[in-house]
Amino acid sequence: MAVRTKRTNRPRRSAPAHRGGARRAWLGALGAAALVSTALTGPAVAASAARNGDGSGAGAGRAGHHATQQQLAAAVRDGVPGALARVTDRDGVWNGSAGVADLTTGRERLPRDIYRIASLTKTFVATVLLQLAAEGRLDLDDTVESRLPGVVRGSGHDGRTVTVRQLLNHTSGVFNYNSDPEFRQKVAGDGFLTHRYDTWQPERLVALAMSHPPYFAPGTGFHYSNTNYILAGMIVERVTGRSYGTEIERRILRPLKLRATSAPGTDVRMPRPSGRAYSKLLSPDPAAEIHDVTELNPTVAGASGSMISDSADLQRFYRALLRGELLPAKQLGEMMDTVDMGADVPSGYGYGLGLLRQELPCGVEIWGHSGDTRGSRSAVAMTRDASHSIAFNFNADWAGDTKKVVEAEFCG
Repeated sequence: MAVRTKRTNRPRRSAPAHRGGARRAWLGALGAAALVSTALTGPAVAASAARNGDGSGAGAGRAGHHATQQQLAAAVRDGVPGALARVTDRDGVWNGSAGVADLTTGRERLPRDIYRIASLTKTFVATVLLQLAAEGRLDLDDTVESRLPGVVRGSGHDGRTVTVRQLLNHTSGVFNYNSDPEFRQKVAGDGFLTHRYDTWQPERLVALAMSHPPYFAPGTGFHYSNTNYILAGMIVERVTGRSYGTEIERRILRPLKLRATSAPGTDVRMPRPSGRAYSKLLSPDPAAEIHDVTELNPTVAGASGSMISDSADLQRFYRALLRGELLPAKQLGEMMDTVDMGADVPSGYGYGLGLLRQELPCGVEIWGHSGDTRGSRSAVAMTRDASHSIAFNFNADWAGDTKKVVEAEFCG
């Protein structure tokens, strides 16, 4: 099968300073079109296990993760070039993989591969805003207008009636800029090959959203909207005088020593080690050409989904968050105060402030987030006490069932 890897109009690398899937959870139950299955030949399944945090030990993996490994292999059979997972529990660390990180070289996926985490960025941004609230520098019930005068206006939007809290839990009704048909084709469809290196200012993305009517009056419903977090990132900058990426680095990445994690600004390249990312650019054709979409300008997602990380860092971040290492009890409680996600979402789901909760069919409650962007689907899920967690990534955006991976790990 042909894979397009030609890279054109590549800009010079810039210094570090998404598309988040509309209404998607880590179990894929929040919408999106049915994924097209494609048969890809590639290396068979690989797995490793370790009891000492680095995941470097070799072996077949503990029997307790056999179902998870099977689902990684199933994703590859479904068309994903390569799947990667890292599990931590009371027995230690387990790493599993299937397929390849690079269709050209055949290199297998590595436990410390870095990938685009897309909407998992939202949890980082929400954490910063909650820290600012704890410091008395803003209130979650401040209006957006009071923080960003004149920005949320047009087509029925009114920032005077939208609060910071409503941005963070997606009850604002603000239109999702990713849902603009022309924009979607430009950045995720055929236009991606021409516009992959474009820089998008947050004001431009918000203006695009303002050209459409809101979904509902603020506080009267739920609709996942990446515009909410573009605005949240703008509020961080207005309050602190520094970009959301800088604040995330100062407040989270450095204290937790998350060295594989960053908000890359306009930097289009991925650091090593990392594999490639692949997409069919929204084509529904099972035989559609697969494109290498690894390089892209992250400003297309900004504070809604631009960050990159690896599985170990992600588990460390969410574990620290749920254990109260990043927020005072009051703010963590507000983050975990979830709202109903609407009639089209299966029961058992709730969305807090940049944090998703779900009760699995086997009765286990998990917390985390997921993220979808060109060529990358990622998720983190963990128990409330953070004693059992999984972080995983598919290096494709058209195939694979994330729901089955999570259920396999926690329900067996």
